[in-house]
Amino acid sequence: MSKFLVHAPALLLAAVLAMMGAQKFGAENVIFATIAEKSGIALFEPQIRMLVGAGELASAALLILPQTRTLGALGAIAIIGGAIGFHLSPWLEVDVAMAPGVAASPALFMMAVGSFVLALAALFLARPKG
Repeated sequence: MSKFLVHAPALLLAAVLAMMGAQKFGAENVIFATIAEKSGIALFEPQIRMLVGAGELASAALLILPQTRTLGALGAIAIIGGAIGFHLSPWLEVDVAMAPGVAASPALFMMAVGSFVLALAALFLARPKG
């Protein structure tokens, strides 16, 4: 297998996680605000949002180096698995509006599923050869 194919899933996932993680440190996030409102757990916005963002950024950094890729992939699987779980819950659901006044769409859920597949591929490709 070419070196490009071995590293591509992890590096693409690192880029996605870095982008998503950085967004968690801006203004209020409609996704976490929705979960906080529907669950009655106020910690989702902003505390858990920022914790998830830090986890995404840490996983992205770990995915870059082959020596730490397994740990980064496991972190990504945990974070993205949690996102998928929330999308499947009544607190968020698969079709969610990503901003006020925007029609609900499954796009964010589909992005989470695609990222989860990338994380599984990165984990598989990072396994020790032998």
